[in-house]
Amino acid sequence: MNRLAAETSPYLRQHRENPVDWYPWGDLAFEEARRRDVPIFLSVGYSACHWCHVMAHESFESDETAALMNQLFVNVKVDREERPDVDAVYMQAVQAMTGRGGWPMSVWLTPDGQPFYGGTYYPDEDRHGMPSFAKVCNAVADAWRERRSEVTEQATRLTSVIDEQILKPENETTPTREMLQQAYELLRSQFEPAYGGFGRAPKFPQAMTLDFLCRSYARNGSDETLGMLTTTLDAMAAGGMYDQLGGGFARYSTDDYWLVPHFEKMLYDNALLVRAYLHAWLVTGEDRYQRIVEETIGYVLRDLRDPAGGFYAAEDADSEGVEG
Repeated sequence: MNRLAAETSPYLRQHRENPVDWYPWGDLAFEEARRRDVPIFLSVGYSACHWCHVMAHESFESDETAALMNQLFVNVKVDREERPDVDAVYMQAVQAMTGRGGWPMSVWLTPDGQPFYGGTYYPDEDRHGMPSFAKVCNAVADAWRERRSEVTEQATRLTSVIDEQILKPENETTPTREMLQQAYELLRSQFEPAYGGFGRAPKFPQAMTLDFLCRSYARNGSDETLGMLTTTLDAMAAGGMYDQLGGGFARYSTDDYWLVPHFEKMLYDNALLVRAYLHAWLVTGEDRYQRIVEETIGYVLRDLRDPAGGFYAAEDADSEGVEG
């Protein structure tokens, strides 16, 4: 058992028997990193995340990899559902460094918490153009020892990005008509007309974007807006990402066609998509959207409701040891 055995988060407790000397997020980890003068390795995930499980099985449960991590870093585990504030800050840094994000999120920090390198899933061996996790660990540690000034400069630049984009006071200005039109033009440029959605696979059901299109259509009555909205909603509901038997949406589609899902189902995804389909029904009058709303709510009440009255956050992507 490591330090995570005393935590209440189900995700952290999943890692309590790892040979990694995990710390929960807190002052103790940063004090230890300063005492040892080593970076912090921050790993962020959540209990229903398939690739989080894969990286745990491949790397965090390996005695050899854990020994390397314990030697080179102070290792910190965070549940993004318990600490969305921590997740948001460091996800911004990873996206700035790599142009993308996701979970598991892997970030290396200076002992005072500034990020200087990061990514998402790393395999246990070099695979599909990705370096192995052990290779990345050694490279990061080497940079910390041999090129400290470059590392701290990178950390300072990233911290400036985070300060500017996340930590600054929110602008409470009401969106202008010009701002809304700019947002609409950006969506139009990203729209994929054959199968709906915005961009290529993996395709996420962008509920807030769809809700924005509902409101845009209510304002402009444009056939183009209606087409973007209905093409996407219909394709999502017709594919395998939507549970055709039990209702409810999976996390995302692994292909361009909304056909093959990433099997975990998240409570908040389904809550947001219920609103998007409800608003689509209100602005179009199409009964098929009302059906999706009713089936999705039925799924949540049937499968995600706890007998004590609360709701479960997710259904796991894995079943009997395999995805799906």
